[in-house]
Amino acid sequence: MNAHDERGTTMTGVDPSRLDDQQLMKELETIHRTRHDTLLYGSNDALRAHNERMAQLEGEYLRRNPRRPVAPGRTREGARERTGSDSATPTASGT
Repeated sequence: MNAHDERGTTMTGVDPSRLDDQQLMKELETIHRTRHDTLLYGSNDALRAHNERMAQLEGEYLRRNPRRPVAPGRTREGARERTGSDSATPTASGT
């Protein structure tokens, strides 16, 4: 059995908890950069592995940075302010 096997799934890459902050950010940048191509052109297995790895890396980032800064425009309230509407239903132009 492969040394990286855990509960029937194969982990790709280093356990995120063993990465230093700089390595973790580099891994996150890489996985986010490759996301679109994996979604469009990867096999189902590749997409599953990508999803799992991304969740592991993002989970570790959030664990380390529970009070990370949140940009106001990235919240629901901020999005409403950008559109100038409290409604989730778009209105037609000119009506």
